[in-house]
Amino acid sequence: MTTVTISLPESLKTFIEKQIAAKGYGNVSEYFRTLVREAQAKEEDARLEAQLIEGLTSGDDIPLSGEFWRELKADAAALARKHKARKKP
Repeated sequence: MTTVTISLPESLKTFIEKQIAAKGYGNVSEYFRTLVREAQAKEEDARLEAQLIEGLTSGDDIPLSGEFWRELKADAAALARKHKARKKP
């Protein structure tokens, strides 16, 4: 692992210490790793949303048949399971 050193004002240090105590983090490193993972997940969600919007606005016609909706529901369920698994600590 790589070590990163940061400087914080006392008010932020106090806030972090309260978060660690209240949310059961083992130490400052664990707290910051969680924050970085959450930021990564948000970035991925934003990227996927942008791709979805791009696809929806691409002008390609999508047949809205029963089969389409079944496949969409299955795909959404798979994405939800993947997202839920990624959120578990």
